[in-house]
Amino acid sequence: MTALIVLGVIVLFAFYAISVYNGLVTARNGYKNAFAQIDVQLTRRYDLIPNLVETAKGYMKHERETLEAVVQARNSAVSGLSAAKANPGDPQAMQQLSGAENALTQTLGRLFALSEAYPDLKANQNMMQLSEELTSTENKVAFARQAYNDSVMAYNNAREVFPSSIVANMFAFTPAQLLEIEAPEKREAVKVSFS
Repeated sequence: MTALIVLGVIVLFAFYAISVYNGLVTARNGYKNAFAQIDVQLTRRYDLIPNLVETAKGYMKHERETLEAVVQARNSAVSGLSAAKANPGDPQAMQQLSGAENALTQTLGRLFALSEAYPDLKANQNMMQLSEELTSTENKVAFARQAYNDSVMAYNNAREVFPSSIVANMFAFTPAQLLEIEAPEKREAVKVSFS
Protein backbone atom coordinates (compact mmCIF):
# COMPACT_ATOMS: atom_id res chain seq x y z
CA MET A 1 0.00 0.00 0.00
CA THR A 2 2.84 2.40 0.86
CA ALA A 3 4.48 1.65 -2.47
CA LEU A 4 1.28 2.61 -4.29
CA ILE A 5 1.09 5.92 -2.42
CA VAL A 6 4.74 6.70 -3.19
CA LEU A 7 4.19 5.71 -6.82
CA GLY A 8 1.07 7.93 -6.95
CA VAL A 9 3.00 10.91 -5.54
CA ILE A 10 5.80 10.35 -8.07
CA VAL A 11 3.29 10.16 -10.94
CA LEU A 12 1.54 13.34 -9.73
CA PHE A 13 4.88 15.14 -9.46
CA ALA A 14 5.84 13.96 -12.95
CA PHE A 15 2.56 15.24 -14.40
CA TYR A 16 3.00 18.52 -12.57
CA ALA A 17 6.59 18.91 -13.86
CA ILE A 18 5.46 18.11 -17.41
CA SER A 19 2.64 20.64 -17.11
CA VAL A 20 5.00 23.35 -15.86
CA TYR A 21 7.56 22.53 -18.55
CA ASN A 22 4.90 22.73 -21.27
CA GLY A 23 3.63 26.02 -19.85
CA LEU A 24 7.15 27.48 -19.93
CA VAL A 25 7.67 26.32 -23.52
CA THR A 26 4.32 27.84 -24.50
CA ALA A 27 5.20 31.14 -22.81
CA ARG A 28 8.64 31.21 -24.47
CA ASN A 29 7.08 30.54 -27.87
CA GLY A 30 4.56 33.28 -27.14
CA TYR A 31 7.18 35.97 -26.63
CA LYS A 32 9.13 34.76 -29.66
CA ASN A 33 5.97 35.05 -31.74
CA ALA A 34 5.34 38.52 -30.33
CA PHE A 35 8.88 39.47 -31.35
CA ALA A 36 8.16 38.19 -34.86
CA GLN A 37 5.39 40.80 -35.04
CA ILE A 38 7.90 43.50 -34.08
CA ASP A 39 10.17 42.13 -36.80
CA VAL A 40 7.42 42.52 -39.41
CA GLN A 41 6.73 46.14 -38.45
CA LEU A 42 10.37 47.16 -38.10
CA THR A 43 11.19 45.60 -41.47
CA ARG A 44 8.35 47.60 -42.99
CA ARG A 45 9.72 50.72 -41.33
CA TYR A 46 13.23 50.03 -42.61
CA ASP A 47 11.89 49.47 -46.13
CA LEU A 48 10.14 52.86 -46.12
CA ILE A 49 13.19 54.83 -45.06
CA PRO A 50 15.24 54.53 -48.29
CA ASN A 51 12.23 55.79 -50.29
CA LEU A 52 11.84 58.68 -47.87
CA VAL A 53 15.53 59.58 -48.18
CA GLU A 54 15.41 59.37 -51.99
CA THR A 55 12.39 61.65 -52.09
CA ALA A 56 14.03 64.16 -49.76
CA LYS A 57 17.38 63.98 -51.56
CA GLY A 58 16.19 65.97 -54.56
CA TYR A 59 14.98 68.84 -52.39
CA MET A 60 17.57 68.81 -49.61
CA LYS A 61 20.79 68.94 -51.58
CA HIS A 62 22.54 70.88 -48.82
CA GLU A 63 21.52 68.44 -46.08
CA ARG A 64 23.61 65.50 -47.25
CA GLU A 65 24.99 64.86 -43.75
CA THR A 66 21.52 64.38 -42.30
CA LEU A 67 20.45 62.09 -45.14
CA GLU A 68 23.58 59.98 -44.70
CA ALA A 69 22.98 59.83 -40.94
CA VAL A 70 19.46 58.49 -41.56
CA VAL A 71 20.78 55.81 -43.92
CA GLN A 72 23.53 54.85 -41.46
CA ALA A 73 21.08 54.70 -38.54
CA ARG A 74 18.71 52.57 -40.63
CA ASN A 75 21.51 50.14 -41.49
CA SER A 76 22.51 49.93 -37.83
CA ALA A 77 18.90 49.24 -36.86
CA VAL A 78 18.64 46.50 -39.51
CA SER A 79 21.75 44.88 -38.00
CA GLY A 80 20.26 45.19 -34.51
CA LEU A 81 17.04 43.57 -35.69
CA SER A 82 18.98 40.70 -37.28
CA ALA A 83 20.80 40.05 -34.01
CA ALA A 84 17.56 40.20 -32.04
CA LYS A 85 15.77 37.88 -34.50
CA ALA A 86 18.49 35.30 -33.99
CA ASN A 87 17.74 35.18 -30.26
CA PRO A 88 14.61 37.08 -29.16
CA GLY A 89 14.71 37.87 -25.49
CA ASP A 90 18.52 37.87 -25.25
CA PRO A 91 19.49 40.88 -23.11
CA GLN A 92 22.44 41.94 -25.26
CA ALA A 93 20.49 41.63 -28.52
CA MET A 94 17.53 43.56 -27.10
CA GLN A 95 19.81 46.35 -25.84
CA GLN A 96 21.53 46.56 -29.23
CA LEU A 97 18.17 46.78 -31.01
CA SER A 98 16.86 49.33 -28.53
CA GLY A 99 19.92 51.54 -28.97
CA ALA A 100 19.77 51.30 -32.76
CA GLU A 101 16.06 52.13 -32.74
CA ASN A 102 16.69 55.16 -30.51
CA ALA A 103 19.37 56.44 -32.90
CA LEU A 104 17.14 55.88 -35.93
CA THR A 105 14.22 57.69 -34.32
CA GLN A 106 16.46 60.65 -33.49
CA THR A 107 17.88 60.92 -37.00
CA LEU A 108 14.41 60.64 -38.55
CA GLY A 109 13.29 63.40 -36.22
CA ARG A 110 16.13 65.60 -37.49
CA LEU A 111 15.19 64.78 -41.10
CA PHE A 112 11.58 65.78 -40.54
CA ALA A 113 12.59 68.92 -38.68
CA LEU A 114 14.86 69.94 -41.57
CA SER A 115 12.19 69.14 -44.14
CA GLU A 116 10.04 71.87 -42.60
CA ALA A 117 12.44 74.40 -44.18
CA TYR A 118 11.70 73.08 -47.68
CA PRO A 119 8.14 74.06 -48.73
CA ASP A 120 8.34 72.15 -52.02
CA LEU A 121 9.33 68.99 -50.15
CA LYS A 122 6.51 69.46 -47.64
CA ALA A 123 4.05 69.72 -50.53
CA ASN A 124 5.43 66.70 -52.39
CA GLN A 125 2.71 64.05 -52.60
CA ASN A 126 5.18 61.16 -52.39
CA MET A 127 6.82 62.64 -49.28
CA MET A 128 3.46 63.14 -47.60
CA GLN A 129 2.40 59.57 -48.37
CA LEU A 130 5.71 58.10 -47.16
CA SER A 131 5.65 60.11 -43.95
CA GLU A 132 2.07 59.06 -43.28
CA GLU A 133 2.97 55.39 -43.84
CA LEU A 134 5.97 55.80 -41.55
CA THR A 135 3.81 57.33 -38.82
CA SER A 136 1.31 54.48 -39.17
CA THR A 137 4.14 51.97 -38.98
CA GLU A 138 5.53 53.69 -35.86
CA ASN A 139 2.18 53.15 -34.18
CA LYS A 140 2.15 49.49 -35.19
CA VAL A 141 5.70 49.09 -33.84
CA ALA A 142 4.58 50.56 -30.52
CA PHE A 143 1.66 48.12 -30.28
CA ALA A 144 3.85 45.16 -31.28
CA ARG A 145 6.48 46.19 -28.71
CA GLN A 146 3.81 46.34 -26.01
CA ALA A 147 2.54 42.87 -26.93
CA TYR A 148 6.10 41.54 -26.89
CA ASN A 149 6.85 43.09 -23.50
CA ASP A 150 3.60 41.66 -22.11
CA SER A 151 4.57 38.19 -23.38
CA VAL A 152 8.07 38.50 -21.93
CA MET A 153 6.65 39.54 -18.57
CA ALA A 154 4.26 36.56 -18.54
CA TYR A 155 7.11 34.19 -19.44
CA ASN A 156 9.48 35.66 -16.83
CA ASN A 157 6.75 35.48 -14.18
CA ALA A 158 6.03 31.85 -15.07
CA ARG A 159 9.71 30.88 -14.83
CA GLU A 160 10.36 32.77 -11.58
CA VAL A 161 7.44 31.76 -9.35
CA PHE A 162 7.85 28.87 -6.97
CA PRO A 163 7.63 25.90 -7.55
CA SER A 164 7.80 26.51 -11.34
CA SER A 165 11.24 28.03 -10.84
CA ILE A 166 12.56 24.59 -9.90
CA VAL A 167 11.46 23.12 -13.23
CA ALA A 168 12.66 26.25 -15.09
CA ASN A 169 16.12 25.93 -13.54
CA MET A 170 16.27 22.18 -14.20
CA PHE A 171 15.67 22.77 -17.91
CA ALA A 172 17.67 26.02 -18.23
CA PHE A 173 14.84 28.39 -19.08
CA THR A 174 16.69 31.71 -19.08
CA PRO A 175 15.05 35.08 -18.45
CA ALA A 176 13.93 37.08 -21.48
CA GLN A 177 14.69 40.79 -21.89
CA LEU A 178 12.05 43.43 -22.49
CA LEU A 179 12.42 45.74 -25.48
CA GLU A 180 12.59 49.11 -23.78
CA ILE A 181 13.38 52.64 -24.78
CA GLU A 182 15.39 54.37 -22.09
CA ALA A 183 14.34 58.03 -22.23
CA PRO A 184 10.66 59.05 -21.96
CA GLU A 185 11.01 61.57 -24.80
CA LYS A 186 12.18 58.74 -27.05
CA ARG A 187 9.00 56.79 -26.35
CA GLU A 188 7.07 59.08 -28.65
CA ALA A 189 6.57 58.13 -32.28
CA VAL A 190 8.26 60.33 -34.84
CA LYS A 191 6.02 63.36 -35.24
CA VAL A 192 5.40 64.22 -38.86
CA SER A 193 3.65 67.40 -39.90
CA PHE A 194 3.74 68.82 -43.40
CA SER A 195 0.84 71.23 -43.10
